[in-house]
Parts: sequence; structure tokens; C-alpha cells
Amino acid sequence: MIVVLLGYMGSGKSLIGKKLAQTLGCDFVDLDSHISDKINLSISEIFSQKGEIFFRKQEALLLNELLNAKKPMVLATGGGTPCYGNNMLDITESSGVQSIYLKTSVQELVTRLFPEKDQRPLIAHLDSKEVLDDFIRKHLFDRNPYYMQANYKINTDGKAPQEIVREIVVQLF
Repeated sequence: MIVVLLGYMGSGKSLIGKKLAQTLGCDFVDLDSHISDKINLSISEIFSQKGEIFFRKQEALLLNELLNAKKPMVLATGGGTPCYGNNMLDITESSGVQSIYLKTSVQELVTRLFPEKDQRPLIAHLDSKEVLDDFIRKHLFDRNPYYMQANYKINTDGKAPQEIVREIVVQLF
């Protein structure tokens, strides 16, 4: 089985993904890291040197490559991955794939993301929690129709990572 984690940046896809993969005894793949490794550039370098369209094409190509490999894994997508091209359709229609939306409130996302915003190119330019809050609200409004297509929705607010992993395991099995 391939478990695909979806959700906004800061929702815990990488952290939960690593712990879930360990629990399930399979590999963990972070799609952004996978893209970065294949192209030999960081995500921010890809965006600045090659542009978003190039990035999104590589993202779709490598997502499909991983989904078609049929190798058991936990795959953490980028926050925008499900929203571009046919990516969400590819995730939902691939056999042996279960998708999980890590649903995190705007307030929780602001709390998690503001201290680390300088490491995240998409939000590095936002200079206050209020502006970040507005930015996240707009993005979630646009992205929720995609995220909500996931097989399972797990609320992450106020939960320890191991508790979230247990909830996912219960849903899957």
C-alpha cells in the first residue's frame, strides 16, 4: 500500500510521514526532497532558476513515477501538489493508494509557520502573523476542494505526532 499524506505546509506531513512509515515498516518519501534530489537543486533554487511551471511538471512526473512503482511507502506531498494538473486524480485513482488529509486549523498553522517562515520561500516575505493568517486562509479556501477528496481526514490540532499516527493506522486497518 502507498499512503499519500496531503495538507497545507506546516500540517506535519513530513514529521507524521516518517513516524507512520516506521510504524508500518515501509519507506518514507518526501516528494519535495525527491524532486530536489533528482534535479540537484533546492526547491527555492528550482523556483528561482527554472520557474514554477518547470517545478510543477517535474512534480507531476515524479509523483506518477512513485505511484506507479507500487512499492509500499508513505509519501508526503508538497502542500500544493494535489492542486495542480491531474495530481489529485492520479492519487485518488491509483490502485493500492490511500490518501490522508492532515487537517490543521489556520490558527495552528500560523503558530507553527510564523517562527520558521524564513525557511519557507512561499511565506518568507510575510511580515506579521495577521498577514500570514490571511495568506493561509486564502490558500486553504482554494486548496480545500482538493484536500477534501482524500480517503481520510485527520484533524491534527492539539495532538501529539504518535496520536495522529495511531489514528491513521486505525483508519487504514
